[in-house]
Amino acid sequence: MIADEMRQRLAVLNPTQLEIIDESESHRGHAGFREGGESHFRIRMASPALAGLSRVARHRLVHKTLGDIVPRIHALALDLTEN
Repeated sequence: MIADEMRQRLAVLNPTQLEIIDESESHRGHAGFREGGESHFRIRMASPALAGLSRVARHRLVHKTLGDIVPRIHALALDLTEN
């Protein structure tokens, strides 16, 4: 499952809070929706690795950490904070 892959990769950022939500069903009928889900995700994460980074830098770090997962999904919403 994509959420499991995300969790494994984000572990390198030592999150103190990590919630990965598959929001695909709420996008049924919209662009990118796939039957069975795993097309639209929200990540809520707190991590000391995000301390001192701008919002853009935090997003870039998460995208880089997720790597080839990002192009495999349609949408990714990020709610990121430092500890």
